[in-house]
Amino acid sequence: MGTYKKLFEPIRIGTMEVKNRFVMAPMVTNYSEKDGSVTDRLVAYHRARAKGGVGLIITEATYVHPCGKGFSNELGIYKDELVPGLERLTSAVHEAGGKIAVQLYHSGRQSYEAVTGLPLIAPSAIPCPVCGGMPKEMTKEDIRQMVDAFRNAARRAKAAGFDAVEIHGAHGYLLNEFLSPYSNQRTDEYGGSFANRARFPLEVLKKVRDLVGKDYPVLYRLSSAEHVPGGLTIEDTKDFAAMLVDNGIDAIHVSGGVYLSVAMIIQPAAIPQGVYVDNAAAIKAAVGGRVPIIVVGRIKEPSMMEELVVGGKVDMIAMGRGLLADEAFPAKLQAGNTDDIRKCIACNQGCIDRLFGDMDIGCLGNALAGREWQYDLDRKAAQKKKVLVAGGGPGGLEAARIAALRGHEVYLYEKGPKLGGLMNYTILVPFKNEFEDLRSFQVGQVEKLGVRVKLGQAVDGAVIDQIKPDVVIMATGSEPIQPDIPGLDRLRVKKAQEILSGAPFGKDAVIIGGGAVGCETAEFLADRGTKVTVVEMLENVARDVGMLEKALLMQRLAEKGVTLLTKTVVREVNPGGDLVLQKDYQQEILKGVDTVVLAVGYRPVMDLEQVLAEKKVPFLKIGDCLEARKVLDAIWEGFLRAYEL
Repeated sequence: MGTYKKLFEPIRIGTMEVKNRFVMAPMVTNYSEKDGSVTDRLVAYHRARAKGGVGLIITEATYVHPCGKGFSNELGIYKDELVPGLERLTSAVHEAGGKIAVQLYHSGRQSYEAVTGLPLIAPSAIPCPVCGGMPKEMTKEDIRQMVDAFRNAARRAKAAGFDAVEIHGAHGYLLNEFLSPYSNQRTDEYGGSFANRARFPLEVLKKVRDLVGKDYPVLYRLSSAEHVPGGLTIEDTKDFAAMLVDNGIDAIHVSGGVYLSVAMIIQPAAIPQGVYVDNAAAIKAAVGGRVPIIVVGRIKEPSMMEELVVGGKVDMIAMGRGLLADEAFPAKLQAGNTDDIRKCIACNQGCIDRLFGDMDIGCLGNALAGREWQYDLDRKAAQKKKVLVAGGGPGGLEAARIAALRGHEVYLYEKGPKLGGLMNYTILVPFKNEFEDLRSFQVGQVEKLGVRVKLGQAVDGAVIDQIKPDVVIMATGSEPIQPDIPGLDRLRVKKAQEILSGAPFGKDAVIIGGGAVGCETAEFLADRGTKVTVVEMLENVARDVGMLEKALLMQRLAEKGVTLLTKTVVREVNPGGDLVLQKDYQQEILKGVDTVVLAVGYRPVMDLEQVLAEKKVPFLKIGDCLEARKVLDAIWEGFLRAYEL
């Protein structure tokens, strides 16, 4: 166990003993059927994480009534017909040595009628600022029905073999909506005073407790702070936590945020790690240590986890995205194999960005996440092949790793001096340094698996003749596009990646291209005192940045004085060295610009394709050399193509 002994001590939540201090936080997957029923995919996903050593799994938000459904393929527990599937889920987790709780929830106003098929309901007729739909203000009969829906869901949970239930009172969903003056403007006994606003959540708790009995564990998840004007603060939720314990709760799961402050629910890398630790510690003090306190919120470093538990700030650590990134995080840590842990980099590209796009979730760095029912990395390929991977970027590294795991003889050639491809530049961008965790993991695994790596050597005909591969995986990546702008050579012109890697720049810069690369380079320059203008020909900047990350990025660029010119193009650099811009039919002259940065996109590097065709060597293309896209695409394609060899 090394220095992490405390993390692997058992703990009791009510009558349930959990073998260690790790909790899998609930994350909606969209792996269920449309009616909320369990699928083989959902079972395999949970089985893998139980096998990976987490003490307690809490399922995704599981809706207790059809009008409380929040996502298209979310897990449900609103009818008895769902129980056999849920029993199959609990049995799989138990067989793998884990415990599992179901999170009971109702989405309230934070959903869409197109998802629920029913009118939205909420404590007050106030639309969610994000979702926009006008909810019906709940009558007292509606409230009674929803209390019964939670009670019946708890009955089904117990019948299905769940070890516990967690009541979801966080993140702006129905119970949270009643508690918060931000969303509850009622004037009856369910609104107004704090005690009145707490009435509905406590009625739900009491009904659930009466149904399951005093010996069955009941947890409660709460938003310790909502981070919106007029919303709940830690002072409010400390008092509410004491009410929960007085009414028989067995553990409190501390989170934060609502949809309007969604970055505080699923924190991007710009939010510090352990953002809710102090709130969790305050709640633990407020309840006098009577029940275990679970904390969530970008806690990824084992040393931080151990320190929090040893120091008594919290009792258990919840990981959501961390167990997407590596389903075996606890087992690897317990075995002392810390270098084998693939840490979450809080990019949100594979998980929450996909979920909010109404897709199934995954993980940028872990292509196996959500595919456990289809792929088995312990099974070797039917025929061992000699595989040559051309390019050591994220896609090439993943392809080499998977091919080696499958038993192939693997060679990896990279023309540059360092593995990692464009990740080596991403790491230099503000708040993207955690990509180094992924790069280091990939490089370390390739080395550990015995892949023959050659740096400073592109794959060419001579390399092909020397190795004689059975198949080549082309991962040659992309290169920056050079726009044809008259007179551009009159100014100092640099590509974005040159700026990030240390090329000199001046005090007044124009960045041509307002995608992710352009905007992130703008922040990089602004942090170093340069006046920055971003010129983008389309209507919006940062179109390729996820919703959570984009909101924070736009806020920072505004605070740092970066000028964003949209629907604008650079026509030329005139003989005097001024930039001539055009927006609609109007021209504008920018004087005094001393640096132009190019960030207009990338084009595939495909030179090798002709060589391979001439030599009649079978090949597969992955990542940017197929089409310039994101790291996620390269890694997922590298995984899939290599697995299929």
